[in-house]
Amino acid sequence: MAENTAFMKCFLKGVVEKSFFRKLLADLYFVYRALEEELQRYQHHPVVGMMYFPELHRQANLEKDLAFYYGENWRSEIVPSPASQVYVDRIRVVANTEPELLIAHAYTRYMGDLSGGQALRKIARSAMDLPSDRGTAMHEFEQISTPEARREFKEQYRLALSLLPLEEAMIQKIVDEANYAFTLNRNVIHELETDVKAIIGEYVFDLISRQDRIGSTEHTPEIATAEIIAPEYSL
Repeated sequence: MAENTAFMKCFLKGVVEKSFFRKLLADLYFVYRALEEELQRYQHHPVVGMMYFPELHRQANLEKDLAFYYGENWRSEIVPSPASQVYVDRIRVVANTEPELLIAHAYTRYMGDLSGGQALRKIARSAMDLPSDRGTAMHEFEQISTPEARREFKEQYRLALSLLPLEEAMIQKIVDEANYAFTLNRNVIHELETDVKAIIGEYVFDLISRQDRIGSTEHTPEIATAEIIAPEYSL
């Protein structure tokens, strides 16, 4: 479902413009700022603290991107979209009621950044012809900079997940929250479809968006395509 949003289909076809890409980064900035503030608040929590990996944090890198796309006064230029605000509000609610559910939001975001997000970074750089050192800091991990290091880190992260001292009821809640996090992310992306359509035209937009992609979580021979968006998808 995440892969078959019209926005994502267009993105994977190389339809990426600064005008809407920067809006997406702005929305994600508000999401990551909320998530990382809450993760930091609970870094000594007996469960959440086991999943506290500051080397994954994206807020500072997003600030670099926003300065690039909006200029040095970027803070006064951006506001969260309605869908982004719902996303932020959900993170705050679970942090104040069941902080263990922050794990679901961290997993869906960071594992996606380390997986399919790397392919999205390459598409964005090529489509917008960006300078070599600007515009995609969101998906650059200075402390986990190589494919091998990212692969090892993801294994470490999943091992940490498997060792969490949780009862079955909370495990199911985390799974359910992770699925909801995908929905929240899709809603953020969906709000940008009008911007994409305005740039490429309704006919081309409809032509691209009606082509369903095979889900990467299914077992198919289309490995190269599937790997673009891993099961832990995130922009």
